[in-house]
Amino acid sequence: MRSLWLSVLSLVPAVVYGAQIPVINGVIGGVSNATESVKPKLLAAGATTPGKLRYKENSGVCETTPGVDQASGYGDLTATESIWFWFFESRNDPDNAPLALWFNGGPGSSSMIGLLQELGPCRITNDSKSVTLNPFSWNNDANLLFIDQPVGVGFSHGDLKVGTSQAAAADVWSFLQIFFADERFAKYQGNNLAIWTESYGGHYGPTFAAHFLAQNAAIDKGTVNGVKLNLKVLGVGDGLTDPLNQYPGYIEYAGNNPYHDLVSSSVISRANSDWSSSNGCKAQISNCYATGSNSVCSSAQSFCNNKILSPLAGNWDVYYVPTRNPDPYPPSISSYLNSVASKIGAEATWTESNEQVYSNFASTGDWMHNSRPDLETVIKAGVRTIVYDGDADYILNFNGVEAMVDALQTQFTNLYHSQEFASFNVRGQAAGLYKNAGTFSYVRFFGAGHEVPAYKWGTLGVGEAAAQMFTQIMKDQSLSST
Repeated sequence: MRSLWLSVLSLVPAVVYGAQIPVINGVIGGVSNATESVKPKLLAAGATTPGKLRYKENSGVCETTPGVDQASGYGDLTATESIWFWFFESRNDPDNAPLALWFNGGPGSSSMIGLLQELGPCRITNDSKSVTLNPFSWNNDANLLFIDQPVGVGFSHGDLKVGTSQAAAADVWSFLQIFFADERFAKYQGNNLAIWTESYGGHYGPTFAAHFLAQNAAIDKGTVNGVKLNLKVLGVGDGLTDPLNQYPGYIEYAGNNPYHDLVSSSVISRANSDWSSSNGCKAQISNCYATGSNSVCSSAQSFCNNKILSPLAGNWDVYYVPTRNPDPYPPSISSYLNSVASKIGAEATWTESNEQVYSNFASTGDWMHNSRPDLETVIKAGVRTIVYDGDADYILNFNGVEAMVDALQTQFTNLYHSQEFASFNVRGQAAGLYKNAGTFSYVRFFGAGHEVPAYKWGTLGVGEAAAQMFTQIMKDQSLSST
């Protein structure tokens, strides 16, 4: 139940690294050779309304703050493709507050994870039976829209056609066109829009944002019809963006992180050889970047995760390395979500991840594609951008993420490199390290695992440090200490 990659449940060995990580033939993030597919979750014919929203308002589930509205339901892309959403008004001045989209990763993981385990108006209790109000919810000053995508993920259902981040971006754009055309939500069209995402969102976030900008430009030229999206912010947490720069981070983090070694020196030595050998991981990712070939990129994912990512994890929880595998925190949300499904208008049985969606992406090799050029495009376009990471996360560790950030080529590159890390203080307590350069920021949070807002540090509340980051960025401010 973390927000990285989905588990292929039928192939998971007896020891499980949490319910969302793909463990295929014993390999974390592996690639299956199986050809069997999971049946799409289809509704009966005629049950959807293509191009329209269907939703329930004010179900009373999760957000119980008086006077704060919510809506949950579906945007029907076609007669056989329905995307699930859950919208929460800002607790403060919703008509003028920005709109923040949230996407968990996978590919194939539900964004309900972020809602109930991380940053939403409520948080799951440790017994997984109920929720409590979250005082540090990101809807304190922003409207929040959680989206289960691609089709088939979480409560979404229908034909499973998406196997790349670019195809996912096109569907999200289509969903938002439907969303803003609805009379209930049309008033938010002109509000500032933000994309926030984590994990595989290192691909999703830059790809979605760059697609939005390209579509806006096409609307201006008259080659595309639609509503322009007022994109102002991109936030990417613990993200997989640029594998070539990030994969050496697994080797570094396994032997030198703030907590303890994950494996022996001999395992690290083997990983180093598998990285640098003539047909090793580095060469295979480079070949993927050069060719874009589905088979080349898929093979690189298989090789690198079998030889580097998976063995270097040791027996520590890959999402929170201070604990041995598996760590039961954050608690499961599955039984709770399915217990309230009818109240919120859901039409499918909720699962954290979809096996076939993951398989679709693995077959195209999307995992090993480089999304850094899209991230650079977004930064160059003036969209305020933040990359953040938790220092207790192995699966997308700060060594790799910071190497990706250091490789960015934008108008702020020289300024960023000239900066020293400063202490990110929250109510006077050092909660991380950060840099600002123009409208770009990076922050590494102390004591946080893969789902940064699910953790606390010192005497701060759960998610308090992440909430300060979110609030400052959404106000178009650089990060600063309090």
